[in-house]
Amino acid sequence: MISPSDPSPVPGIPRISVLSLSVPVAMGYVPLGMVFGFLFVQAGAPWWLALTASVFVYAGASQFMMVPMLAAGLPVASIALATLVVNLRHMFYGLSLLNKLPSQPGARWYLVFALTDETYSVLTTLPPGTRAGQMVTVALLNQGWWVLGTLLGAVIGAQAQIGLVGLDFALAALFAVLAVEQWRSAESSAPLWVAVASYGIALAVMPQQALLVAIALSVCAGLFWPKSTHEEAAP
Repeated sequence: MISPSDPSPVPGIPRISVLSLSVPVAMGYVPLGMVFGFLFVQAGAPWWLALTASVFVYAGASQFMMVPMLAAGLPVASIALATLVVNLRHMFYGLSLLNKLPSQPGARWYLVFALTDETYSVLTTLPPGTRAGQMVTVALLNQGWWVLGTLLGAVIGAQAQIGLVGLDFALAALFAVLAVEQWRSAESSAPLWVAVASYGIALAVMPQQALLVAIALSVCAGLFWPKSTHEEAAP
């Protein structure tokens, strides 16, 4: 059994409490997981399916995206493809952590699966020589908070007799806040305008699949966007 606070095997590295590292994530994951579970059940799905999504899909933004797609009756293939496109950014997360990931296959593959934005942020702050067990425990705790929130929200949603009217705005508000924070922290506003232009084009060409097409166009723009002078000058 992995202890949530193990001494580091490398001399000079302070003792790490992975629970204390995970608590800030819990403060965001539990309430957001509750919102997802609640909206998922209110969209017409059984509570256990919401829980299954958080255990085997575990991709916050993509799970929220599943709610309106599920309510609209879109096929599973479309939902799976949209989830894949949204989560392509995790490939780059994994590449930047290759030297930190443990060599044990089980631990390595689980960390690849559980590498959410918040878990990535925590793992990148761990000192060199951190035990594989500690890294896995951080990821497990973070997913556990999300699953707990989903379960609570799904149970409440299954008992509540209210519709989605007004509640679906919570998702729009969440992404609006994230977009504003990204805009404020970014050196260039180009990504925001690319996203707006991509959705405008997608809405005009394929209104029924506008979100999926817009995401694909944005990913393509990111792949072929010229590097800035600052990036080229970096060693």
